Amino acid sequence: MTSTIVSGMRPTGRLHLGHYHGVLKNWVRLQDTHECYYFVADWHALTTHYENPRDTGGFSWDLLAEWLAAGVDPDRSVLFIQSWVPQHAELALLLGMMAPLSWLERVPSFKDQQEQLRERDLATYGFLGYPLLMTADILLYGADQVPVGADQVAHLEISRELARRFNSFYGRTPADAGRREAGLRQMGRREARAYGHLLQRFQEQGDLLALEEAEVLLKDAAGLDSGTRELLLAHLAGKGRSILREPEALLAEAARMPGLDGRKMSKSYGNTIGLRESPDSVRKKLLTMPTDPDRRGRKDPGNPEKCPVWPFHQVYSGPETRAWVMEGCRTAGIGCVDCKNALADRVLEDQAPIRERAEYWAGQPEKLREIAWNGARRARLRAEETMEQVRSAMGLDAAVHP
Repeated sequence: MTSTIVSGMRPTGRLHLGHYHGVLKNWVRLQDTHECYYFVADWHALTTHYENPRDTGGFSWDLLAEWLAAGVDPDRSVLFIQSWVPQHAELALLLGMMAPLSWLERVPSFKDQQEQLRERDLATYGFLGYPLLMTADILLYGADQVPVGADQVAHLEISRELARRFNSFYGRTPADAGRREAGLRQMGRREARAYGHLLQRFQEQGDLLALEEAEVLLKDAAGLDSGTRELLLAHLAGKGRSILREPEALLAEAARMPGLDGRKMSKSYGNTIGLRESPDSVRKKLLTMPTDPDRRGRKDPGNPEKCPVWPFHQVYSGPETRAWVMEGCRTAGIGCVDCKNALADRVLEDQAPIRERAEYWAGQPEKLREIAWNGARRARLRAEETMEQVRSAMGLDAAVHP
């Protein structure tokens, strides 16, 4: 059975080489082996850029054009715009009915982005509820895996916890409840009361330590058969009937694309090269990059490992060029301009077909709209299957089934 992958990008500007090497190349590889859903996360963009929704709409089409230019194929992947699939909002709302406030407040990005984006007013429900929308994005399509970097694994954990909590509330049967009550009577009043406190700590406070304590409590409880013990632990841990699947992190080989100043390439640092930036601008940026601070003159030897240009060569240049740079820099056999020009030639060679394809797609708005519409139609069909199960489990299908 083919695994399902879900991933998206926020349309807050045009893409740069960091997006290409860090995300898009991986997306292109995954679409050959997985069922992939890739979406333009326009609602997510509004959680931090709500004051300029028109910009979000324009960047959505830029994003789609650049995905296609990088090799993401609408015949092998489902490409769509998030707001065109209303089930994302519906599931996020329903998850919000049972999500503990403390869980949302402890998501790593909540306080981090408030610190980094102090110029924006992020004291909004939309920003606080960002993890609910992210979780809905993933759970709607029964994603087995979500491509993330090692620093993003913690962000995915809340999606797993919410799926588990939903299944705990709505994935049970009357027979299960009877077995649990019988098991608690077998445990005795004291142990049953302790179990109830642990259940409350987890379900109301999101206290993960309660799960570990419950496992010890049930293991030591006399008179419980293994099936009842597993049922009680699963009830507390939220592992009922699997209506919503818990996603796993797919740790991609993170291609850390360096920025022009040696830090990670990021728009917030102003150190980027656009995916379809003009050749003259790209070459100018590369030729003005800082170099090894100890190499003050052309005749002074340098150390490539101290130079911000060297990580670019590691991404773009082949073994022969890298050896030439390493030897020439250490012996002062080549100057920094020679090194940078060789790099610029390679970057521009790699970038040229992508820029050409992106400009083609940017000039085809009707084709882009058709791709987005067809993708949204396919996404809605799959998402609605999940929502039918969710509504049924929550008793919200009465209007459909009297």
